[in-house]
Amino acid sequence: MPNDATLQKYQDLFQKKAFANLATLMPDGRPQVTPVWCDYDGKYVIVNSARGRRKDRNMRRDPRVALAVVDPDNPYRYIEIRGQVAEITEQGAEEHIDRMAKKYLGLDKYPNRAPGEVRVLYKIRPEGFSSMG
Repeated sequence: MPNDATLQKYQDLFQKKAFANLATLMPDGRPQVTPVWCDYDGKYVIVNSARGRRKDRNMRRDPRVALAVVDPDNPYRYIEIRGQVAEITEQGAEEHIDRMAKKYLGLDKYPNRAPGEVRVLYKIRPEGFSSMG
C-alpha cells in the first residue's frame, strides 16, 4: 500500500468498533454505499457479507471499491481507502463473521444469520488513501 507509515497511524481504527462505509459500483456506474464491519490483516482490509447481496454482486462484477473508516471516538479522524477486491472466498467466512460479532456486538456468534445464507469474505487490496486527524 502507498505510504505504509500513514496506514500504521490509523491501524487502531480496525481494533475499535469503527464501521466502514463501503462504496461499490452499480452496473450503470452509480456508486452504492453500505455501512459494514471491517477488519485488517496487515495486507488486506476484510469485509464480510452474504452471497447475493447488492454489494456482493457489485464487487464480483467490478472489484473497484472505496471505504471510509471513521474513528468512533473522534468523528473528525478518519481514513479513506481506495482499492480493489483481490480475493473473494467463502473459506473462513463463518468464523470471521463470528469474530466480527464479538468485536462489534460482544457476542460469540453472529445472531442475524438467515436460513441458507452463505457468508463471503472480500479481501480488499489498498491502493491509495486520504486521511484526517
